[in-house]
Amino acid sequence: MFNCRCWGLGSPVAIYLAASGVGKITICDFDIVDLSNLQRQIIHEEKSIGLNKAESAKIALTRINSDINVVAIKKQLNIDEVKSIAEGVDIIVDCSDNFETRYALNKIAFDLKCPLVSGAAIKFDGQVSIFDFRTNNSPCYNCLFPSNDEEQNLKCSDHGVFSPLVGLVGSIQAGEVIKVLLDIGTTLHGKLLLINHRDIDFKILKIQKDKHCEICS
Repeated sequence: MFNCRCWGLGSPVAIYLAASGVGKITICDFDIVDLSNLQRQIIHEEKSIGLNKAESAKIALTRINSDINVVAIKKQLNIDEVKSIAEGVDIIVDCSDNFETRYALNKIAFDLKCPLVSGAAIKFDGQVSIFDFRTNNSPCYNCLFPSNDEEQNLKCSDHGVFSPLVGLVGSIQAGEVIKVLLDIGTTLHGKLLLINHRDIDFKILKIQKDKHCEICS
């Protein structure tokens, strides 16, 4: 399992997967733990401040389950390096906070025919989807949010996020990962779960494959 960034979403994803016994978790994060992170990035604690986030996460996850293998990638990677790391993994989990990384992971997952579990959270709103490229008819992230759209690149570090929301979204992502790995239940493949935590409103929309998509068409 490859987890991109151990931020607000990556924290509950990694914690639940480690506790569930996922044998190998690779975490990529070049950032440093800051006091302002702790309200939403629950994998870290006060004594983690100043540590690299991937290394801090590895320490926490090993404390939870010493039998798993946690690989901490502590530098910023280019697309080729990320693709090299992702080769051979069973699933990619996108816990990033920017569109550039999301588009890059979408392309890598498509090229590798690997399932991608995507999550996002900003202010009181969150979303989760799965793009399972093991099937030929799967839509991709670019079908949902075309990269040529002039979409505002919101970041929770700039605009804030309701901290329990990232726990909710990340927990759902972790559950979807486990279902994909075990091939059980009904997943969010081809669907978009929208969460409004302020009003406790949940909606599921069907994602249509874009026949003109520059990635998967």
